[in-house]
Amino acid sequence: MRSKQGIGIFDTFKSQDNKFTGEARRQREIIVHLATEQSPELRTRTSIAQIIAKKQGILWQNMYSGIFRDLDEVLIPSGVVKEGGRLPLRRGPKALQMEGVPFYELSESGLIVASALDELGRFRMQILESLIKCVSICNPDDEAVRQAMLLLVRFIPSFMGKIVNLYVRAYSAGLVNGVIPIDIKKLRSVVASEIGIEKEIIDSSSRLGVKELEIIKQFVDLIS
Repeated sequence: MRSKQGIGIFDTFKSQDNKFTGEARRQREIIVHLATEQSPELRTRTSIAQIIAKKQGILWQNMYSGIFRDLDEVLIPSGVVKEGGRLPLRRGPKALQMEGVPFYELSESGLIVASALDELGRFRMQILESLIKCVSICNPDDEAVRQAMLLLVRFIPSFMGKIVNLYVRAYSAGLVNGVIPIDIKKLRSVVASEIGIEKEIIDSSSRLGVKELEIIKQFVDLIS
């Protein structure tokens, strides 16, 4: 479940818990599009609707109202998406020409959310690494978190992906109050009970000798 006003990117049908709802699919498509598209002209409501509709093989006019609602009622109020600026209009009422058409981009919170989406593939970790490097740090413990996360992104990305996924799922369910800043207290509340296997592997690796580690590595290679 998710909070009443939270994002719905993990929502599934009650009878099919492995199938995303239409709202979840749209929100995920919007976030993926904003994470990968550089051109402001292709990040307006209309452009987003046209591009996503084309992928799904439907008329963009049928997609527009859902895109409008997801942006204005969910993604922008939650702080995942923000207005990136306005594009001048050459036609239409003068007042509208002066005001321009808004285009959108992901906030820092939105980039964290994007890094939890499988649709972005390896680009997920690129987004996360860039964001972690730029996030301001308030105390030494959080700096330790940043350094550890950067190492995981580079050397154990599947583990880092699991942590981010758990973190963003908790945020979407209203279990943590915002994904930025990332701190030890929030991370612990979300992942402590979910990473027992990984913790056991890391703890035991320091007690194993080189020969023992090689035997285990060969075993894992054989079954993977």
